[in-house]
Amino acid sequence: MTDTNTLETEDSASKVICMPTLKQAFWYWLKLGFVSFGGPAGQISIMYQDLVETKRWISEKRFLHALNYCMVLPGPEAQQLAIYIGWLMHRTWGGLVAGGLFVLPSLVILTTLSYIYMRFGGQTAIAGILYGIKPAVVAIILFAAYRIGVRALKNKLLWSIAFASFVAIAVLKIPFPIIVLSSALIGVLVHHFKPALIAESAGHKALKQHYANALIDDDTPPPAHAVFSLKKMIRLIAIGVSIWFISLLIIILYFGVDATLTHMGWFFTKAALLTFGGAYAVLPYVFQGAVGHHQWLTAPQMMDGLALGETTPGPLIMVVTFVGFVGGWTQPFMGADTALLSAIVAACAVTFFTFLPSFLFILAGAPFIESTHNNLKLTAPLSAITAAVVGVIMSLALFFATHIFWPNGLADNILANIDWFACGATLAAVLFLFKFKLGTIKLIGIFAFIGLLHHLLN
Repeated sequence: MTDTNTLETEDSASKVICMPTLKQAFWYWLKLGFVSFGGPAGQISIMYQDLVETKRWISEKRFLHALNYCMVLPGPEAQQLAIYIGWLMHRTWGGLVAGGLFVLPSLVILTTLSYIYMRFGGQTAIAGILYGIKPAVVAIILFAAYRIGVRALKNKLLWSIAFASFVAIAVLKIPFPIIVLSSALIGVLVHHFKPALIAESAGHKALKQHYANALIDDDTPPPAHAVFSLKKMIRLIAIGVSIWFISLLIIILYFGVDATLTHMGWFFTKAALLTFGGAYAVLPYVFQGAVGHHQWLTAPQMMDGLALGETTPGPLIMVVTFVGFVGGWTQPFMGADTALLSAIVAACAVTFFTFLPSFLFILAGAPFIESTHNNLKLTAPLSAITAAVVGVIMSLALFFATHIFWPNGLADNILANIDWFACGATLAAVLFLFKFKLGTIKLIGIFAFIGLLHHLLN
């Protein structure tokens, strides 16, 4: 017998799995915050492996349904997915814990690395560690595309959408929001005119892996706190907007309208609402504003910050923490000789303003999404969006691989400029993941050590 608190698995041991307490979930989300390398693709892959395949906290169908909603929102989709699942299991506190711990380790690590960068003028041995991790990141992204694709691409139509999405973003440079909207439209039209095309193929059914029931299974009704209420949604939106307004008002009253921190609060609020399509879609906007207009940092510093953001745990948009730190360091707003304090305050403030909307989008909107998970009219376009996401993940892997294999850029003689060490390390990482099923944490640790050793020997 199965309910939302316990279930009995279908293995021979008949192991009973209980709904984790908030304390148990706290330790999982904290661990995830320290190992969430690989950008959204890697982070989603880790959560899928942990929550769907291993722990069975949530079924694949419910996981992908939540992911589809997060993909159409502005902001970091992997962190929003963590908020969604944490909220679904443990109400508002669960969402706050999951989302907060997804970001907190990255905030601490990036703030520390930013201090080393500004204080000592470089990254020293850290550069070697990051150099080793980058090939592992490519492998993690490829593994994520495989894991999601083999289950989400249920028929030829969805495979076609995935391929078209890859070409659209990797070759034609079409913005991600247009790809998402186009895919959703295709799903709506197909469901209306040719619903058989969106159905699961017999071949895919044969390939599907059979799991034991999940704690939050395909047909588990939403818990009481997840039942949609328009009044509750309006109240949560009002609370979220009030928190943002009061926070910005306190900064204005304390530091002034023209203070660096005030400009950062407003600028990164706008950036958070423009991040459709992930961090790469908003980075040009951040670059233009932070480097060109406000001059919080230089272009080379921005590129160094991006390198740190790509290869440290947490969402890639966490590069804003580096931007805030450097801006506070170069333009101290707390008085003379307060560069470090101003930098730390600025790093925390820009992180707060960047991620606040994500909590609001999930806590206010997730109850409505939960009410639609068996609605075929909505699942068809969301399935098409998932297919498009697989193509986008593959394009992200190509983007990373290109920049890692040719760190000095592509030239006429491609073979002369290739980084053979990075190529070999990537192939080894792919082998470890696909053939030997090595865990992500171990993989990152091994390649961090390899990178450090390579740095010391060269």
